[in-house]
Amino acid sequence: MTGDVPPEEFRELLHRAADWVADYRGTIEEQGISPQVSPGELTNTFPTRAPELGEPLAQIFADLDRLIVPGILHWGHPSFLAYFGSTTTAPGIIGEIIAAALNVSAMTWRTSPIATELETLVLGWLREMLGLSTAFTGVVYDTASISTLHALAAARQEVIPTVREKGIAGGPTLRVYTSDQGHSHIDKAMIMLGHGEANVRRIATDAEFRMEPAALRAALREDLAAGLRPLAVVATVGTTSTTSVDPLPAIAAICREHQLWLHVDAAYGGALAILPEGRWVFEGIEHADSIVINPHKWLFVPLDFSALYVRAPEKLRAAFSIVPEYLASDAAGAEINYMDYGIQLGRRFRALKAWFVFRAFGRHGLIERIREHCRLAQLLTSWVESDADFELAAPVHMGVVCFRARASDDANREIVAAINASGRAYIGHTTLRGRIAIRVGLGNVLTTEEHLADAWALIRAEAARINGEDVTAVAAARAKAASGIAGEARFGVRCVPAPLLPGAFVGDGHA
Repeated sequence: MTGDVPPEEFRELLHRAADWVADYRGTIEEQGISPQVSPGELTNTFPTRAPELGEPLAQIFADLDRLIVPGILHWGHPSFLAYFGSTTTAPGIIGEIIAAALNVSAMTWRTSPIATELETLVLGWLREMLGLSTAFTGVVYDTASISTLHALAAARQEVIPTVREKGIAGGPTLRVYTSDQGHSHIDKAMIMLGHGEANVRRIATDAEFRMEPAALRAALREDLAAGLRPLAVVATVGTTSTTSVDPLPAIAAICREHQLWLHVDAAYGGALAILPEGRWVFEGIEHADSIVINPHKWLFVPLDFSALYVRAPEKLRAAFSIVPEYLASDAAGAEINYMDYGIQLGRRFRALKAWFVFRAFGRHGLIERIREHCRLAQLLTSWVESDADFELAAPVHMGVVCFRARASDDANREIVAAINASGRAYIGHTTLRGRIAIRVGLGNVLTTEEHLADAWALIRAEAARINGEDVTAVAAARAKAASGIAGEARFGVRCVPAPLLPGAFVGDGHA
């Protein structure tokens, strides 16, 4: 049989799929969050070979619940509190479905004019909401890893103009500088660019996990004296472990002094700048050469959508633009062809889902959702501060709280593992100053104060169990205390730089 599925069968199954998605979102809270399976156990339920003859879509769909859902870690569950939280939203899902149906490639303007123009439009909306200058031009990639790779490639193209023709053989040893909290994708970018992770120099951070400008200056002096060539500095706005914000004005001044490219990894924390009271995170951003912001981290656009803004897009184009003959006619005469600004030729219509989300929520809707996550983070902080068995591990600036039980590292690991195995909540951990900290990330629009309180009760009960306490009595007492704290902290909390409490435990490392 040739051709596609008959239209009426497709329509019926599409309605069924829509009902399935709506039911899944509507009842997701009833799911156990984490699958209790061993590696390979799921695969063993599938045939080892693809079918010789096509199978009915209805049968395949029926196997969705039997074979696929049991292996899902439910990121969209309101009690999933690991990483930065799920940004799945109804408008984003609708945008994804329609983009899949259209299935256009946004490589040139002519291959689908609206895909290119909507990308430019949405990036302009985002730039304005975040208070960025129109001096920055945006491009959409999939993740911050790829965005940073492109930014560093553009920086290198400026330093070694012949690199795209001749490669890096015989060239200078280039170094990139980031804090000891900087993301691991910086190392991967240097691996991919052929310079090696050994040439990512990690700069010490202060008590609040921010890059030390004096340490950066000293590292540059040392490397220059050794005959090495500094390429770029990657500052972070919202580090993965603690959401710390590097001092951009001081770092930018050093970059200008040494004529270094300044790339700002604001993949998570940049979203805070949409709040009037959050604009402090972008102080000094006007001096950056490139900035990455991921709306799929805290602006409620589903994976994947990463926006790279560059001050000089022609440098990015110089690093990547190649127009093969078979695309020459498509590329001719267009104001912009996004294929010229990156590795990818085929490009998904990612702008559509962002357009749906930004229109459905509006700027005020985005602001209020982020404020609520900040309020919940401050609420959890108040619970930690009020419990003698726990301590904060880092200041709380955004929607992430790092804390630890006043116990061994093994005990804190055990708490996280037990919570995640329960299926009732899912949290993370990180290493700070060589010690394990529990990490809770808020970002899901479905997460409420009740979900957070339930997770905190589970954490407390597990800590009590490890300490050999009466779990029932401890849980009851602390639930009563938490209820009082929740009532006091319910309104008026905003994301502001939070001081580190005396005696609080601080640390290093990145997740």
